[in-house]
Amino acid sequence: MADRRGLLIILSSPSGAGKSTLARRLMQWDDGLEFSISATTRAPRPGEAHGREYYFLTEEAFKQQVTDGQMLEHAHVFGNFYGSPVAPVRDSITSGRDVLFDVDWQGDLQIRNSDLGKHALSIFILPPSIPELRRRLESRGQDSADVISKRMLKSWDEISHWGYYDYVLVNDDLDATEEKLKTIISAERMRRIQQPALQEHVRKLQMEFEEQS
Repeated sequence: MADRRGLLIILSSPSGAGKSTLARRLMQWDDGLEFSISATTRAPRPGEAHGREYYFLTEEAFKQQVTDGQMLEHAHVFGNFYGSPVAPVRDSITSGRDVLFDVDWQGDLQIRNSDLGKHALSIFILPPSIPELRRRLESRGQDSADVISKRMLKSWDEISHWGYYDYVLVNDDLDATEEKLKTIISAERMRRIQQPALQEHVRKLQMEFEEQS
């Protein structure tokens, strides 16, 4: 048995708030962190491999896994299904490895309402302001003006669900926000429910106490 259970670390934010950068920094900070590999019904893109970037499934196979309770969370996005297979996540946390999820508020709720939800840690990243959020999206140079406008429209719906999360951080300084994330994760790893070996240790202490009586 591992010394501790792994955490399901959920990061959510509107596009442009810094979530992806923070996730990469967390992975560099602790090589024991694993990024959840999603399943999808979309076709593989050049260079993508099954089981590395995604688990590529037919729509029929995906829906069957949902029916069979094999998806921790799932959603239909732009004509394709996406979801998190539960088996590899369960194996990871049982082995004491934390799993990092990049999902929206709906995925967060599905994970936390699952039978693994007691091991979940949910964190929402807020931008310092709406003008700054737009500036960040524009400065990336990845999207057209139309796409940026759509992302901005969607951002308020995402922000409005901030109250569902365990922790909410305002990312006005990337380095400072990274340090706060590390502090939160380090503390949450010590939750009683994450340390299954404690029960045996307390039992041992009880036996020693009785021997001394």
